[in-house]
Amino acid sequence: MTYNGPDDYNNDSQLPGHEDHHSSRRARREARLAESHESLTEVSPLRNPEGASARTRSGRAIMLLLLTIFVPGGAQIVAGNRKIGRFALTVTLICWAALLVILALFLIDRGILFEFFANTKVQFVLAIVLAALAVGWLLLFANTLFLIKPKLLAPGMLAIVSVIAIVAVLATSGLLGYGSYVVNTGRDTITQVFEEGPAFEPVDGRYNLLVLGGDAGENRVSLRPDSTSIWSVDAKTGQIAIISIPRNFQNTPFPESSPMHKLYPNGFNCGDECIFNAIYSKVEEKHKDLYPGVENPGAQATMEGVEGITGLKIQGYVVVDMAGFSEFINAMGGVDINSGGWVPWRGPVRTDTAVRTRWFEPGTHHFTGEQALWYARSRYFTSDYHRIRRQQCMQDAMVKQFNPQTVITRFGQIMSAGKQLVQTNIPQSQLGSFVNLADKSRDYDVTRLTLGAPDFGTAAERFSTYPDFDQIKARIPQVLAEASGGKKKETESAAPTSAASSSSASGSASASAGASTSAAASASASSSSDDEVIQETETVPTTQPDGSPITEDYLIQLEAQGNTGLLELIASTNSKCSAG
Repeated sequence: MTYNGPDDYNNDSQLPGHEDHHSSRRARREARLAESHESLTEVSPLRNPEGASARTRSGRAIMLLLLTIFVPGGAQIVAGNRKIGRFALTVTLICWAALLVILALFLIDRGILFEFFANTKVQFVLAIVLAALAVGWLLLFANTLFLIKPKLLAPGMLAIVSVIAIVAVLATSGLLGYGSYVVNTGRDTITQVFEEGPAFEPVDGRYNLLVLGGDAGENRVSLRPDSTSIWSVDAKTGQIAIISIPRNFQNTPFPESSPMHKLYPNGFNCGDECIFNAIYSKVEEKHKDLYPGVENPGAQATMEGVEGITGLKIQGYVVVDMAGFSEFINAMGGVDINSGGWVPWRGPVRTDTAVRTRWFEPGTHHFTGEQALWYARSRYFTSDYHRIRRQQCMQDAMVKQFNPQTVITRFGQIMSAGKQLVQTNIPQSQLGSFVNLADKSRDYDVTRLTLGAPDFGTAAERFSTYPDFDQIKARIPQVLAEASGGKKKETESAAPTSAASSSSASGSASASAGASTSAAASASASSSSDDEVIQETETVPTTQPDGSPITEDYLIQLEAQGNTGLLELIASTNSKCSAG
């Protein structure tokens, strides 16, 4: 070996045996660190609480539970299996990131979320993920209790820790498990109610849907649609125009492409039995063979009749069973209506009178499902035209109340009720975009049109019996123009002059002596038949003869005396209403 001077030994790499020397030093350093770590571990109360004080053990237990609640996996990292803790913490961070993205999209463009989560495949995956998170969180709590070592806790602290753990499990795993159930319920409802198939495109910038409401009672061969309306929805803004067709509308023309056109080339004109709402039942009972392969021939034929009346292309239908309507309103938590007049309904038997009629007073009401059904369908002392207006108000109120908050908090009930409520040919793939449009539509008033009185003359002129189709087809584009373009407008329907007390859950609408009454003059009604003749405008009474406010008891007394004319006059303003 050649020695080149003292500088050679300044370079450790040139010293003999330097590698063994460094290896030895590293080994000794690692050994000291290991001993130090073991020493710290032995005395650390987080991992070995046996030697800690009772107060320290209690604080440790609470801390580990709080970590599992707010930072799942945190307890395992500081006091248990770090591998499990890191995995759980990674999942936690992913979940928080996903929630932040969802929140951002909700604030920026929640339509994306509606369309994404309305997909049944997404709902299936989401239900599985929520269930897995529920089980995983439950296992973390079980492991955390093992780490806490309950035997080391004082009896009082053990009880406190047990209560906190139970509440925490219910608020975390329990909530996630319920969420999984609710999402799966929604997926099941969508699968049962909505058809598979591609979404349809708007026509002239709008979606036109036929909405039928009626009864399918045991004594009826098929559903009788007592309520028919076209919902024309602006495809960009969600603005809605509701065009109502009276059930006694006659001479419905069918397009040449309709199988019914061959049977009724001059319109549905076989007399009084061929009013509009008979199309559905007549096809279901006698002409199903005209629609081979069609799931709901009655609805399909009614759609074709509506196209003949209005000239609009109807893309889908929704059949609402009134028996399920009440349940659906209850699932939504009720519905708010501003009523401009006294509305009669069939109430429970009273011991002091044989009269069964009860009255919803003017003012603001929070209706239950049963009350909403009565309000929308009653035509005692009024006409079909009054009822149509109230149905339009009810539809408007439901749209406005069917908001994200209601859907999220009552999703399970709404989906369960929906199974009994609706038949439709709207495809599943369309649902997300429609939910998005429904959310947008709440920013606008609903534009309304009735193909009869009062929009086309008076009931005395019998426009529904002898309709002018050219006049209808000229008027509809004007109405659709009002419900387009994103312009907000004033509410058309008259709101009550003051609020009355809400109706009770039992359905009573009794008015107190100081209850508010409707104001202003309005057209009055003078017949209970479908072809009721509305008389010339008269002043509607707002007080009793002695000057005191009108009450339900006063109206019951009038009916007992047979004074139906005055009752019809008082009830004549009950078509004035708006969403609450």
